[in-house]
Amino acid sequence: MQIMNLIQALPGAAAQGLIWGIMAIGVYLTFRVLDIADLTVDGTMCTGGAVCIMMMLNGHNVWISLLVAILAGMAAGLLTGVFHTFMGIPAILAGILTQLSLYSVNLKIMGKANQAINVDKYNILVSLRRIKNVPITQNTILIVALFIIVVIAVLYWFFGTELGCSLRATGCNANMSRAQGINTNFCKVLGLMISNGLVALSSALLAQYQGFADVNMGRGAIVIGLAAVIIGEAIFSRIFRNFALKLLSVAFGSILYYLVLQTVIWMGIDTDLLKLLSAFVVAIFLAIPYWKGKFTKAAKHGGNHNA
Repeated sequence: MQIMNLIQALPGAAAQGLIWGIMAIGVYLTFRVLDIADLTVDGTMCTGGAVCIMMMLNGHNVWISLLVAILAGMAAGLLTGVFHTFMGIPAILAGILTQLSLYSVNLKIMGKANQAINVDKYNILVSLRRIKNVPITQNTILIVALFIIVVIAVLYWFFGTELGCSLRATGCNANMSRAQGINTNFCKVLGLMISNGLVALSSALLAQYQGFADVNMGRGAIVIGLAAVIIGEAIFSRIFRNFALKLLSVAFGSILYYLVLQTVIWMGIDTDLLKLLSAFVVAIFLAIPYWKGKFTKAAKHGGNHNA
């Protein structure tokens, strides 16, 4: 019976993993492409949901609500970018300042700490009640998977353009990019805006999925995003070398993270320890390249010494 409980819970975990996968793609853009640790995510992961839910509660169409939520996320990324480039604040501190500001902004948007939306009264796109035994056009997993495909396709096209290549060059070597005439400050701001726009989209879908937006729903989001990026790279990096496939591997990493999380809950581990477990998983996967480098260097020195 217990195994059956786990199997029945897996589709829900996969759906949630897919939704967070969009956020993880946003984290990938700053962490890997721009080489910036952006902590704005923890704030934006609530802002998108708050804006989307409040727009829908006030009678707006779900697609308009999603668009405004994305724009709100991009505005948060713009603020972090201005803090970092125009005011000279280190990127990690700029993200913390924006994240701190967004806590108050999110409270003002919702009017209170939590706002719920009824799946039966509003025309929402995804819901945890639409995973099994529903028409395929309403299936949450399929709808979010289509969102991810569209997001990856648009990003793949964009990063193949001159502007997209400039953004990637900025992340690789900002000094060399400036020497080539690239406006690196603009590229950093643009990258932060795109990243946080994706995070807000994920947040808007998550709020619909769970049926509410909460001021604390983004707490620890950066850890989940990093876990998805690191797990995806660790498992699929040797298979997926194309940029689009790398983005897909991040989404797969998010799904795997939530499947593992569901398994851990099923095993009866105290749920209060889940954040601690997530932090350790990210720390270990981040340390693997360092350990591998040290081991390789030690083995090489040992081989030379024996020779």
